[in-house]
Amino acid sequence: MDPIDVIDGKVSFLDRDDVDTDQIIPKQFLKRIERTGFGEFLFHDWKQEEGWELHPHPILVAGRNFGCGSSREHAPWALEDYGFQAIIAPSFADIFFSNSTKVGLLPVALSPDECKAIAAAGSARIDLDAQQVTYGEGQVASFEIDPEIKRRLLDGLDDIALTMFETELIDAYESTMERHGPVTTAL
Repeated sequence: MDPIDVIDGKVSFLDRDDVDTDQIIPKQFLKRIERTGFGEFLFHDWKQEEGWELHPHPILVAGRNFGCGSSREHAPWALEDYGFQAIIAPSFADIFFSNSTKVGLLPVALSPDECKAIAAAGSARIDLDAQQVTYGEGQVASFEIDPEIKRRLLDGLDDIALTMFETELIDAYESTMERHGPVTTAL
């Protein structure tokens, strides 16, 4: 996972609340085991609507309760594969939020008014270390993020990387678990 410090660029706006993971990536496209190749199916059903247009800018601004529905790791994968690096919304489903941070997709929770103002500005700069979003004519919105999640994102540490930091402890544990022959218990 690549480290995140600053995400800067144009904004795409999805003016919908309660966007669930089935809408983000419909079930019929969940046949891959890799994390790539899902972007082309992002919002597949909505793409069929006349006038639908959602550019793959670095930042997606959306409505409240983004990522609700089933626990689908493919949803953050599809958003990331499409080109989004951050999602700004008033609120996120807990599991979607967690799944996003584990793959390096930054979810930022801001007020509905701030989200609309950022969408109207058309571009933004998210500084994870400062926990601020700058947009428009120098407006700044601050956001909260768990310190451990922030550290992991800044350092580019996914679950595998975190595990690899503990190889000595894992090896020590594994060495105590080695057995030769069958295990018997005395009655």
